[in-house]
Amino acid sequence: MAKDNRKTEPNKKPKFSAYWIYAVIIIGFLVLNFMGGSGIGSAPNTSPSEFQDFLSNGEVEKIVIINRRKAKVFLTGEAKALEKHKKSRGKSILPVSPNDPDYQFEFGDLQNFENKIATIKKERGLDTQVNYDTENNIWGEIFITLLPFALIIGVWIFIMRRMSGGAGGGAGGQIFNIGKSKAKLFDQNTDVKVSFENVAGLEGAKEEVQEIVDFLKNPEKYTSLGGKIPKGALLVGPPGTGKTLLAKAVAGEAKVPFFSLSGSDFVEMFVGVGASRVRDLFKQAKEKSPAIIFIDEIDAIGRARGKSNFSGSNDERENTLNQLLTEMDGFGTNTNVIVIAATNRADVLDKALMRAGRFDRQIYVDLPDIRERKAIFEVHLKPLKKVENELDTDFLAKQTPGFSGADIANVCNEAALIAARKGNKAVGKQDFLDAVDRIVGGLEKKNKIITPQEKRAIAFHEAGHATVSWMLEHAAPLVKVTIVPRGQSLGAAWYLPEERLIVRPNQMLDEMCAALGGRAAEKVIFDEISTGALSDLEKVTKQARAMVTIYGLNDKVGNLTYYDSSGQSEYNFTKPYSEQTSELIDKEISNIVETQYQRAIDLLEKHKDKLTELAEVLLEKEVIFKDNLEKIFGERPFGKKEEEIIVEPS
Repeated sequence: MAKDNRKTEPNKKPKFSAYWIYAVIIIGFLVLNFMGGSGIGSAPNTSPSEFQDFLSNGEVEKIVIINRRKAKVFLTGEAKALEKHKKSRGKSILPVSPNDPDYQFEFGDLQNFENKIATIKKERGLDTQVNYDTENNIWGEIFITLLPFALIIGVWIFIMRRMSGGAGGGAGGQIFNIGKSKAKLFDQNTDVKVSFENVAGLEGAKEEVQEIVDFLKNPEKYTSLGGKIPKGALLVGPPGTGKTLLAKAVAGEAKVPFFSLSGSDFVEMFVGVGASRVRDLFKQAKEKSPAIIFIDEIDAIGRARGKSNFSGSNDERENTLNQLLTEMDGFGTNTNVIVIAATNRADVLDKALMRAGRFDRQIYVDLPDIRERKAIFEVHLKPLKKVENELDTDFLAKQTPGFSGADIANVCNEAALIAARKGNKAVGKQDFLDAVDRIVGGLEKKNKIITPQEKRAIAFHEAGHATVSWMLEHAAPLVKVTIVPRGQSLGAAWYLPEERLIVRPNQMLDEMCAALGGRAAEKVIFDEISTGALSDLEKVTKQARAMVTIYGLNDKVGNLTYYDSSGQSEYNFTKPYSEQTSELIDKEISNIVETQYQRAIDLLEKHKDKLTELAEVLLEKEVIFKDNLEKIFGERPFGKKEEEIIVEPS
């Protein structure tokens, strides 16, 4: 430890700055300029009126007028012996020479000054000498002459030092270093606290990435069997699923240099900068090989070439991509550098980037299932001060279907903030439920002005959703219904959807029917509809279009799909089907939606009394739960037990 301390000791010494030398030289020039170098500063100053008194008393022997604006006063021998003049001479800073004047002062107009001297001499009969002289301030003239050149040279030195990065600025902001890589280096001297233990779930992705790290740590284990290190791994998945976190864990676990940067760090307005940064990045990585390069959001430079450049001009992004392709698997490529990249837009990446030999492995990081959400909750609940025996990770995982790892972290943080806002000493179950409501539905707006008629319409709308979903086998189980405004919604029905790997047509149709239950209830009760079903209509229209054009679940259109998984169709200006097919698709989408709407109306007409009862309870309590529906409708005939939803790991 002592040896390390000695190594770091010299780094703590203050660095000498050359600007102190410049400051001393400038101050010296200024002092010489004001002092003049001729002894003027040694004589005490006086005023023209005092001088006239001295002259009238016959105490002045000689007057020397300097440069027509300053007067030097020499006293007679008898006047110098007077006490008042001794005191004035005693105030002088510099030593007094016999040839130095006794006083000095500046006057205004020379003609008036000469007239006053002549008048006093005539009245008093004095023979005081009046001489004229010219003095040149050599140092001042030199200073004035050299000042422009000194300023020009100083500015030039400053700019050159800034451009070369020598003035303390970062290399990314300097002109001479603009082509240098912006990658941040993590190595054994960098304290990275994230490890694979902090990454919950993602078992398959962790296994793949751990193998890459292990290859760099123990290459003989694989090369002894003739294996080669993979060139790259691409992490693909929705936002918030942990792609960047996985890369941080690699930086924390790997004992090799780890270069981290974003895809946008290559992009610059200057031609050739992106390609230059790619070259510099791989040059640094090869010098420290074996090494890992992590490029986050690689789609910033990895988009398919020739698809977005309509002008036909030089595309700097394409040049950057070409250089990246060459560095990853080009002529003379060093195989001791692994590239890990992350993106949520793998469909727009260039095919040359995705081929074997560049990104050999594509690791899909999907949204966590119920078991993985449980593990993620256990990680994020550790730092929280919780109510004992109240928080059940199984329950929390079940209440957050479709949540990513980032969403779960946000839920835990929001629950802690809500508990603190309430003044609680620990975070409880209700705080987490409120946090989920806050994130999914938005901020509760208790002060929103709603008329009684609007509130009644909202209550029947939400009761319609609850009633229809309760009566359908494949509709998602209901959790609660509320008419308290949240975010942009005036009310909401909360469901607990099943996590299906495949979806059948009757399941999609039941979900669409439940979504249209709100508008159907308005039609059944009030015989008129409103704009409150906008989000419902958007949802069912997308589902119906997906059934017809993507999944091939429509009999008339047939087993066709117009979905392009490569993402290239977004650059086309024409539809992949004829006008006749387009009309058929529109007609089938409308038929599906209207059929489910009529189905919802028929269900609500059949259970109109129970619908009204449920709406009245909702108006009274504003928030109702599954238990309230069981009291009105009885046990749900298709309901799944909660134990069936939790799947324990085998």
